[in-house]
Amino acid sequence: MRPIGPFWRYYGGKWRAAPRYPEPRHKTIIEPFAGAAGYACRYWWLDVVLIDIDPTIAGIWRWLIDATPDDVLAVPDVPDGGTVDDIQAPKAARDLVGFWCNSGTIQPTKTKSKWTRQSGRDWSWACPRVASWVSSIRHWTIIEGSYTDAPDDVATWFVDPPYQTAAGRHYRHGEIDYEQLGQWCKTRRGQVITCDQEGATWIDHPSSITIKSTKGRSHEIVGGADDPQIKLWPL
Repeated sequence: MRPIGPFWRYYGGKWRAAPRYPEPRHKTIIEPFAGAAGYACRYWWLDVVLIDIDPTIAGIWRWLIDATPDDVLAVPDVPDGGTVDDIQAPKAARDLVGFWCNSGTIQPTKTKSKWTRQSGRDWSWACPRVASWVSSIRHWTIIEGSYTDAPDDVATWFVDPPYQTAAGRHYRHGEIDYEQLGQWCKTRRGQVITCDQEGATWIDHPSSITIKSTKGRSHEIVGGADDPQIKLWPL
């Protein structure tokens, strides 16, 4: 089966852009800044290791990895006139519903936005879709911690940190030493794909791509297949 979309819409998420990045060349994908894992979701059948320092994000992934389709279908939508807090469900499930209350937010919200109400793309719309393929990620792993807690494995590394530019100010855990991150990326074994918003300086010799979204266009940069940042190490 094939995924029909991301598990939730996340600020800076790469679900739409993922097909434009190099395809994975290893059996394992590691995303050190997982977010909604838009890249890994495109290749869900591979071994996937997600790392995220945000306990809310890590908690959602733990719940999704362990959840059955019936677990997902049992989570109700926000009642009319109510909030996410009115839902009888585990906290991680409520957080997931909170992300479906708005489009591309950095954290769950309590009530549905005007866009969500008008579009109908709320949890009641997303729930059966999430339930239909949640079992396909049972083999994934989530680590709650820093990118430096990632295993030192030969893998396809998809490194998509909080934006280094002003757009990164929205992240709750956006304090990163980008020079150190760039050096860390160069020591990874395998295939390394790095990305950020145009204007970031930590990626060597980046290529530019333009991404369309419901909120307009985003000009991104990526360390691609022919970039010196990409190192293909022998197995």
